[in-house]
Amino acid sequence: MADKAFASQGDLEEKTITFEALADGLYAYTAEGDPNSGIIVGDDSVMVVDTQATPVMAQGVIDRIRSVTDKPIDYVVLSHYHAVRVLGASAYGAKHIIASRDTHDLIVERGQQDYESEVGRFPRLFQSVETVPGLTWPNLIFEKSLTLHLGKREVQILQLGRGHTKGDTVVWLPKEKVLFAGDLVEFGATPYTGDAYLKEWPETLARLCALQPEKLVPGRGAALKTAQEVEEGIAGTQAFLTEMYQSVAQGVADGKPLKDIYSETFTRLEPTFGSWVIFEHCMPFDVSRAYDEASGVDDPRIWTAERDIEMWRSLERD
Repeated sequence: MADKAFASQGDLEEKTITFEALADGLYAYTAEGDPNSGIIVGDDSVMVVDTQATPVMAQGVIDRIRSVTDKPIDYVVLSHYHAVRVLGASAYGAKHIIASRDTHDLIVERGQQDYESEVGRFPRLFQSVETVPGLTWPNLIFEKSLTLHLGKREVQILQLGRGHTKGDTVVWLPKEKVLFAGDLVEFGATPYTGDAYLKEWPETLARLCALQPEKLVPGRGAALKTAQEVEEGIAGTQAFLTEMYQSVAQGVADGKPLKDIYSETFTRLEPTFGSWVIFEHCMPFDVSRAYDEASGVDDPRIWTAERDIEMWRSLERD
């Protein structure tokens, strides 16, 4: 594992974008394991769930929206605070940028550090980063749940529990049984857990399952279009989280150093999950957070660009 390119700096190949209808007026914008966006077309306006990383990247979403409707994009929902999800928001000209209270607080606490960190990790996803006007600030902040009606269409914006971050938000269409899950669920893509609450994430997934979604847009990976696919996507995410955390926690209990735990956990998970998108990118961050949580560090430490590089060098170099 020596001399591995840092994070996704070696991933420069453009991905094929898919824009597909899940139900009347509900769409998934996906790109071979890159961050997804969701689109909800109401009677008079449009809602976008997650914005892409820059205004230039967001234009790809806007172009697809304009291929199906000319209604104004009045709402943007932030599933969480990570830069790769939110910094394209200015492109939409939305009246309302919606986030949970916990997501707002994370932007205050660590939004700038996350911005600087993620630009270094994902150069391809931050095309024309100079067009980002600054941090994205929500102007409609909710506690636990918010229900909106886009005309006759009911949209529930829910904070079901901590997992990928403490502010995770999903968007649920109860009539259509379509769920936009953010990074709480991945499909064929490795969960990033550097800012996670690993012991709580499975409980949050259980609450998500209780909604009984029949279609689901994960944070990364293809849209899941049957109840069976939804079940498989959630189960796969759960399996990765459980096996990764158990491996790390056992190493901590045995008094092993982080570097040894990382090597053992990587070797254990690679046969099952190594083909998933960004596996090698995520694993050092994932194991580092799991090590902290298993060691009693309840809240994730802030990732800075400097901490990123220091961690990577300590784990990936022989």
